[in-house]
Amino acid sequence: MDVPIQKKQFSKSRIAMLIGGLLILALIIFVVVKSSGGSKLNVEKERIAINTVRNDVFQENIPVNGIVLPITTIYLDALEGGRVEEKFVEDGAIMKKGEPILRLSNTDLELSLINQETSVYNLLTQMQISQNAARQNTINRRNQFTDVENSLIEAKRVYELNQKLYKKGAIGRQDYESSENDYNYQKQRMQLAKQVLSQDSISTKQELNQARSSYTRTQNALELMRKKVGDLVVRAPIDGQLTSLDAEIGQSKTKGERLGQVDVLSGFKVRVDIDEHYISRIYNGQKGTVILNNKPYILVIKKVFTQVNNGRFQVDMHFEGDVPEGIRRGQNLQIRVALSAEKQALLVDKGGFFQKTGGNWIFKVSEGGDIAYKVNIRLGSQNTEYYEVVEGLNPGDRVVTSSYDSFGDVEELILK
Repeated sequence: MDVPIQKKQFSKSRIAMLIGGLLILALIIFVVVKSSGGSKLNVEKERIAINTVRNDVFQENIPVNGIVLPITTIYLDALEGGRVEEKFVEDGAIMKKGEPILRLSNTDLELSLINQETSVYNLLTQMQISQNAARQNTINRRNQFTDVENSLIEAKRVYELNQKLYKKGAIGRQDYESSENDYNYQKQRMQLAKQVLSQDSISTKQELNQARSSYTRTQNALELMRKKVGDLVVRAPIDGQLTSLDAEIGQSKTKGERLGQVDVLSGFKVRVDIDEHYISRIYNGQKGTVILNNKPYILVIKKVFTQVNNGRFQVDMHFEGDVPEGIRRGQNLQIRVALSAEKQALLVDKGGFFQKTGGNWIFKVSEGGDIAYKVNIRLGSQNTEYYEVVEGLNPGDRVVTSSYDSFGDVEELILK
């Protein structure tokens, strides 16, 4: 007789243990799958940029911004203060050297000019009076000298005659000695007259020289005062275009205040701002390139301003050779300034990968083209288009140069 077999029943504890084991196994499987799956990422080739590493001519350069300025600018400052009375031209006018721009008035200066002119005229009158008096005095002295000279001649004649008569006994001793004394007296008078006339001549010459010197100084002061009054009319110092004119009729301007400027239109320069990081690598004669109308133009650094403001310093660059047609004052230019000479180097295109990797590694595409994996690299100099590869890559290698921001921490890219 068959014995019925009784089915075994799972206890609740065994069921709970079985479910727990299954959950632990599922968790382990999930972690393994998750960790292995996190090291790779599927990427569509159309969504990334792949470039080839190659040997080529390389020159380190930096992009900078410049503004076009006239080759020469002459500033107009008020040489004398005053009130703007008249404007002859408006801002932007083309000027010729010496043409008037505006006229100031200054009553104190004009009154000083009148007083100076009066002083000169008074001094001139006094000098003429003194000259006339000196001339008349000289005439009187010469007349006196002539009288003394005539008296001496007469005394000499009488003395010589009496001397002959006395020797012959025709006259007495008293008459002879009297004529002799008179002759000696006239000779002394003649010597004194000569000294007086000589001193008078020297004194007159000194007075004349002093008067002329004083008159010359006063005349120079008058000319200076006239020039100061003449400076109230502001004139163009050179041929060029008047710009930045800041003066309105009735406005008061102080001495030395900026009124405007005149720009020379014969050429242009470019004022460039450069980061202070490069100040030790910028020097006169360094060149840069700007592309305008699909044509390259060369600029040369002519002046370096070493003063740093807000982390930047400035240089002036001049065009070498042709100047772009249609260029205008105030125009902004994008310039590439060369920091080194040209050389052969291994190059990789610039891209967004650098922001993520800092240039320490890059995704290199396999020979089959279906995988890109991390490789360590070292980059050197850079320019606006390329990085110089120092180590880690070879010519012909293909690398992913676009941004890595969406890749996370994956080790490989599966390219589809």
